[in-house]
Amino acid sequence: MAPLAWLEGECAGHSGARAGGAVGRVVCDRTALLVLTGVLVSGFGTSAMWLTAGIWVKSLTGSDSLAALTVFAMWAPVLAGPALGALADLLPRRQLLIWVNLAMAGLMTSLLVVDSAGRVWVLFAVLFVYGVSGVLLDAAEAALVARTVDARLLGDFNGLRTMANEGMKLLAPLAGAGLFARYGGGPVALLDAVTFALAALVFARLRVREPDRAGRVSRRGGTAAGVRLLRGSRVLRPLVCAGALTMLLAGLNGAAVYAVVDDVLGRSPAYAGVLYAAQGAGSVAAGLLAGPLLRRVPERVFAAAGTAVFAVAVGARALPCEPVALAASAAIGLGLPCVLIAATTAVQRETPDAVLGRTAAAANSLMTMPNAVALALGAGLVAVVDVTVLLPLTAVAGLATAAWLGTGRWGPLTGAPTGPLPSSSDA
Repeated sequence: MAPLAWLEGECAGHSGARAGGAVGRVVCDRTALLVLTGVLVSGFGTSAMWLTAGIWVKSLTGSDSLAALTVFAMWAPVLAGPALGALADLLPRRQLLIWVNLAMAGLMTSLLVVDSAGRVWVLFAVLFVYGVSGVLLDAAEAALVARTVDARLLGDFNGLRTMANEGMKLLAPLAGAGLFARYGGGPVALLDAVTFALAALVFARLRVREPDRAGRVSRRGGTAAGVRLLRGSRVLRPLVCAGALTMLLAGLNGAAVYAVVDDVLGRSPAYAGVLYAAQGAGSVAAGLLAGPLLRRVPERVFAAAGTAVFAVAVGARALPCEPVALAASAAIGLGLPCVLIAATTAVQRETPDAVLGRTAAAANSLMTMPNAVALALGAGLVAVVDVTVLLPLTAVAGLATAAWLGTGRWGPLTGAPTGPLPSSSDA
């Protein structure tokens, strides 16, 4: 942890020149820095395992269907997001971050026994628990950050978090696939276990005071309180609904990527990796731009603009031109995260601390479930609908979503609190 301690010292000693911008102030906020470090470390292992799990099942069973189910096993717990998020309101969030990561570090070692088709069930069981842990960690992290990081910096934090996640998706899957090809699945599982353990050590360094949460869930409306809050909020409801619609369209776009590579561009399936890399680069840019833009425009405007960029880029994918395809992929990466960052930031700012874990988990579930459904639906649609028709229709739906979100019928536009940003010495 020496590099982390060095960075903390640099922030404390150079609050002006070295941390002049809002991003610098986020990085020099101890809580934000430690949470981002934990996300970065564990995200590497998660991204590596996400791809490797399917390859592992395919190599042992020869079944494409079972390989595809690995993704479903990790997604399925999102359906129970509101109930799982209640634990982040009932238990100390710092302790939850530590112990869930440690538990997953131990659990990943059980995958060393998966060496035949008859033991694939162990991998699926672990992947399901993996999904449960992801919901818990996301809810606890979102709630802890909202309580400890200045509200004016939440957009920057969520942007940097997106950048960290997308950055890992550019590197970790290749590392995991390479490690699997050379040594098998066991070493990848051990790598993931190590990243969970390191994340637990990072979160153990957090210094936060948390109120006693005993009985808080029962007093504040039970596990459904987050869903009710989202439904009743004129600020949060349109953002979460737009996020769900946009992620539904993103699933259709994702299902069509190989058809674009083959039928539109006439390239081999491996070229999809190039498009994904361009999309990842766009998402990294979105993470850097999110904070400054969210301080200048309301969340709804930011989300609508991002959805519009995403929609236009999806439509452009129907054109048989490689430079356009690369630019469209980068634009998809740039536009798609905007509505998610905006919704997450608004949830953190608008939700009372007592129900923030449930609300964050509910919002995440409502926005991510449509993506999983659309991936399956899109796989069937691509087989019967020409991709040059499907993608423009998806683009039209995306532009309609952006227009709907950008209207003023939802009440006053809201954004980050105004006023001077805190200096790094205040963090």
